[in-house]
Amino acid sequence: MEVFSRVSRLARQLDLRRRQAFLAHGLEPWEFDVLSALRRAGAPYSATPGSLMTELLVSSGTMTNRIDRLEDQGLVVRSPSPHDRRGVQVSLTDAGKERVDHALGELVRVERDLLAPLDDAHRDELANLLRRVLIPLDS
Repeated sequence: MEVFSRVSRLARQLDLRRRQAFLAHGLEPWEFDVLSALRRAGAPYSATPGSLMTELLVSSGTMTNRIDRLEDQGLVVRSPSPHDRRGVQVSLTDAGKERVDHALGELVRVERDLLAPLDDAHRDELANLLRRVLIPLDS
């Protein structure tokens, strides 16, 4: 219980601080998730709605709603797929790229602060121990 209680408390703190970091940049956590998935795709920062849906583990309807809302804010744009006439690509706008980059910088700062009590060796050790616990769960 000692381990999982602490992991749970840390997860709650991380969630709370992530939300605060994103809100400081005008984003909800789900908005950050979509924008960062596009950012990770690399230039030209685009993906199909289906690939976003798979990566973010949401339904088709949820993904459509999220894209609609981000498009209304000018953070993403839909365009015809260059590979499939029936397909659509979702791409970051310059405003979307700027917003997610700033929010990511804030997130990195928050995560660094959470781990500040650990030196590099302890952070590496913690990462390795957590990886060992998670490997069987991810298969």
